Amino acid sequence: MFFSRNSKYTLEDLKKTIRSFTHVSDSDMEFGLKFFKKETFKKGTFLLKPNHYIHDFYFVKQGCISYYTIEEGTTRVMEFFTEGYFFTDLYAFIEQTPSETYLEATEDSIVYSISKTDQQKVYDHSHQLERFGRLSMQRTFVINFQRINQLRNLSNQERYLQLLEKRPTLLQRVPQYLIASYLGITPVGLSKIRKRLSEKK
Repeated sequence: MFFSRNSKYTLEDLKKTIRSFTHVSDSDMEFGLKFFKKETFKKGTFLLKPNHYIHDFYFVKQGCISYYTIEEGTTRVMEFFTEGYFFTDLYAFIEQTPSETYLEATEDSIVYSISKTDQQKVYDHSHQLERFGRLSMQRTFVINFQRINQLRNLSNQERYLQLLEKRPTLLQRVPQYLIASYLGITPVGLSKIRKRLSEKK
């Protein structure tokens, strides 16, 4: 479900982010960007649900997309994709198998998307853009891997402090029960951590 806005948005943020991965010539950049389309999603809109295929790779221009599963009735948030992030359900996208996850707009969001078919056209055209695609997917994989390590190796409080240090705005943008799920703790546990830390100040 899409909605339109009157504000004008350009691809400049996407262009800058692509060039943060690797050098891309102006001509190749112009060729690649024409395959991206702007999509706007209202808060609560699903980009993906379980048992559906995902055919697009996304870049967040504005907003927040939550990536999660529901297991035995419990929401388990794996990541929040905000401005400057590339994202998809990587395994389902690469293997073209039905997804087991949700992608949901946690805020009104603006994204740029490119289909898997168009992505391949871009890669065939430009070695520079093919390198960007490989590196951006590697980054998505690394983000997922780091999350697993955090849940395994850090205490509840350490995970909260790390989130506070690296992504403090999430705490104002995302409901606390989703933050708690992302940290692998209960909402009550999150409240206790925040209270304990505030008392130390």
